[in-house]
Amino acid sequence: MKAFNRLLPLAAALVLAGCATALPTLPKAVDTPPQFKELRQNERWTIAQPAEARSRGTWWKAFNDPVLDELIERAGAGNTDIQQAAARLAQARALLRGAQADRAPQIGAGASADRGAGANTANGSTPATLLQAGLNLSYEVDLFGRLSRAQDAASLDAQSREALLQSTRLLVQAEVAQTYLALRATDTERALMQDTATAYTDTLRLTQRRFEAGDVAELDVIRIQTEQAATEAEVIALERTRAELEHALAVLLGEPASGFALAPTATARALPVIPPGVPATVLARRPDVAAAQASLLAAQARVGVAQAAWFPRVSLTGAAGFASPELGDLFQWSARSWGVGALLSLPLFDGGRREAGVQNAQAEFDAVAAQYRGQVLNALREVEDQLSSLRLLHEQSLAQGRAVSAAQRASAISETRYRNGLVSQLELLDARRNELLNRRQAQRVEAAQQQATVRLIRALGGGWADA
Repeated sequence: MKAFNRLLPLAAALVLAGCATALPTLPKAVDTPPQFKELRQNERWTIAQPAEARSRGTWWKAFNDPVLDELIERAGAGNTDIQQAAARLAQARALLRGAQADRAPQIGAGASADRGAGANTANGSTPATLLQAGLNLSYEVDLFGRLSRAQDAASLDAQSREALLQSTRLLVQAEVAQTYLALRATDTERALMQDTATAYTDTLRLTQRRFEAGDVAELDVIRIQTEQAATEAEVIALERTRAELEHALAVLLGEPASGFALAPTATARALPVIPPGVPATVLARRPDVAAAQASLLAAQARVGVAQAAWFPRVSLTGAAGFASPELGDLFQWSARSWGVGALLSLPLFDGGRREAGVQNAQAEFDAVAAQYRGQVLNALREVEDQLSSLRLLHEQSLAQGRAVSAAQRASAISETRYRNGLVSQLELLDARRNELLNRRQAQRVEAAQQQATVRLIRALGGGWADA
């Protein structure tokens, strides 16, 4: 008892130290402007009302494509990245339940049979048997918050994993949409090249008839044959690109590439108009930012767990049961036994292990804090990138549309003049090449607008509020 009394001042000092110990301060939030820079440059964009609690919904339906709707639904069920993220979430939730269990009383049952001889036995040196059966109870009093902070950290880890699962779903949805739209853009470009090859075939027939009639030289026929063969080669190259995109789409769906196929179509798709929200709204919607924030808070809680390792632990124990040398008397009331106790463990010297644990937890917190700030900055950059891309692509599309109209007009005039023998074949081929080049470029600008739209949706966190 005297020894215990001598420890009381030290224990009291540790209690005061524990009360004075503070967790590390969270990093300063990233300063965000009232609106995106691109919004100030482009009046076509509107500012959405904050909607961080709003469901992200089925954003891909804005493209109004039933095939895309079906593909994203299949990816949600079969994608292996989503399945892995879901398993990680289940693992984090299991660890949370384990942390919660550490704060609850621990009850166990046990039985033993001992036989021996010695001064402690009832018959002295004569061998005797002692049978025991009972229940054990133990409970750690969480005076310094070690267990509660461990539970908080596990809970935040589970929240982070849940946000990462949402982020993975969004990533897969965006990749499916981008791959599918790239495949359809390839279909459109392939149809354009096939139409061009057909036009060259018709011109080749006309040129061959004129060659047979002696109106043109053989060189004119060879030129048309060259253009036709080069166009057919482009069609084959686009077919190869399409096959690779189709295989990539199958992997995203979690299906074998050998059994997956999509029928070609060159249907035009309307480009959805997205009203982006203010930066704070975007950050609240992005699951990867939410995951980084939860990880930061979990790292902060673990610093507290490491600091609590310096403080004493108080455990309450209890046992109740029966003990008897005879099996038949084991559960008699007279054979009952019980005991209660309290255990105080106080760390004195460990060679610097606990201090190293605190330093490790603090360093981990600093790393996660830097990662969180980087995640926020990257989120803002991604939104600004896609807003500027869509603004400039819109302007490029208008200019390219004017170029296509002029090239088509020039090609039609050259066709008429060539059939009437007013211009040479070289002028006609040059006009057709120029028209094809501009039409392909216009189609690629449209495809880039679709890709930038999907990337903006992903940067906004998978959805947007109504303007």
